[in-house]
Amino acid sequence: MAAKTKSRSATLLDVAKRAGVGVATVDRVLNERGGVSLKTSLRVLGAARDLRLKRILPTPHRRIVRIEILLTRPELPFFARLNEEFRRLAAGFERSIVVQRTLLADEKPETMARVMRSSSADAIIVYTLEHEAIHKAVAANAARGVATITIVSDLPKSKRRFYAGIDHYQAGRTAGYFVDRMIDAAGPVLVLCNHVTFHAHAARIAGFRDSLAAAPRQLAVAEILEGRDDGPTSELVVREALRRHPTCVALYNTGGAHRAVAAALQSLGRKPIFVGHELDETTRQLLTDGVMALAIDQNPGQQARLALEIALESVGLEGPFWSARPRGAVPFTLYCPENLPP
Repeated sequence: MAAKTKSRSATLLDVAKRAGVGVATVDRVLNERGGVSLKTSLRVLGAARDLRLKRILPTPHRRIVRIEILLTRPELPFFARLNEEFRRLAAGFERSIVVQRTLLADEKPETMARVMRSSSADAIIVYTLEHEAIHKAVAANAARGVATITIVSDLPKSKRRFYAGIDHYQAGRTAGYFVDRMIDAAGPVLVLCNHVTFHAHAARIAGFRDSLAAAPRQLAVAEILEGRDDGPTSELVVREALRRHPTCVALYNTGGAHRAVAAALQSLGRKPIFVGHELDETTRQLLTDGVMALAIDQNPGQQARLALEIALESVGLEGPFWSARPRGAVPFTLYCPENLPP
């Protein structure tokens, strides 16, 4: 009778090949030496179980992961929406994932940079403007292994890990496309923004200008106004600009303070084309009343989901949200008086 062939026992090399890692990584996981992400550790342990490695396998334990979300201007409707989306999503996380939402009262880069540097989080999601202090804070955090995910407005020249937001240049071009086709005759066009040092606002303005210049009427932007998303300031600068340009045919607001813009426009006694951003209670009413022609919404819920997923990935965890992640930027949605959701 032929002797039975004894099956070969699995080795660390077999586990490494199956898990797609090096033998040293397998050794670190099985002997609990640390320094391996939870995602990789689970893959190694799964491979070891599949191969029936003859040894007692450690039980994976999940350390507390902290994600800090840094936003400004909580009084603005858009950021109230974004903050609520983060709160709702975080409520579904297990206890080992702690999401801290920090709302800063001002947009000063020095304030934001200081908070970023002092954060004890494993990953940071941040909305902020372009500034040297911010770039240095992002770089300092990257050096100590803390990923920065930008949301709403990007920091493309920084060492941030990922940007979760819309294509603002494309949004600006979209605004220009509709303005050119909605006006009756050529005339001055005004732009109101928060501040041009926000990448989002600068990109929207650039796209808007380029779109108008390429259109048949070849409209030009007469002035770019900065209202800091403050109601009284925005209404004042728009009113003064309208006095300088009484034949204004359109105004594109790249930021907030839409009610103030509407008040200033209505002082003309006629209705220039008014295009802005976000769908909230104010813009919904302005669209319904015919004061506003178009609102370009950033879909803050999708931005929040994507930002949290990237933050989790940065610490070796899998995000629970996307079955298929959007290709490129988060898509934006156009609203006019005819397609407002109930």
